[in-house]
Amino acid sequence: MRSGDHDDETRARLAELRRSASRRAANLVNGFDAIVDAASDVATDDEHDPEGHTIAWERQQLAALLAETQQALADIDAAEQRLDDGRYGMCTICSRPISTDRLDALPAVPTCIDCAGG
Repeated sequence: MRSGDHDDETRARLAELRRSASRRAANLVNGFDAIVDAASDVATDDEHDPEGHTIAWERQQLAALLAETQQALADIDAAEQRLDDGRYGMCTICSRPISTDRLDALPAVPTCIDCAGG
């Protein structure tokens, strides 16, 4: 568990992660909208149009990346809540401390390495 200056440092890291994930989400939404807009100008039939499969794949790829980014934002929210509650750095499954190396690499991670693997 961290306290004092570590809390400030952790909050700053989580805030930077949030800014980065928010920018990524906005870019993904713009890309998704651009694909939808471009496809609406052409009568594409995913089954018969040679470009249809590519357009559908691109839409699904961006949708999956956006879902992943939204999950990252939710994870950051949860990490900030754990920090506020004084539970940051404790595994949400087993309540043991999460290693400093793991938190340094993944500041929003909710579990220790043992619980993450199982």
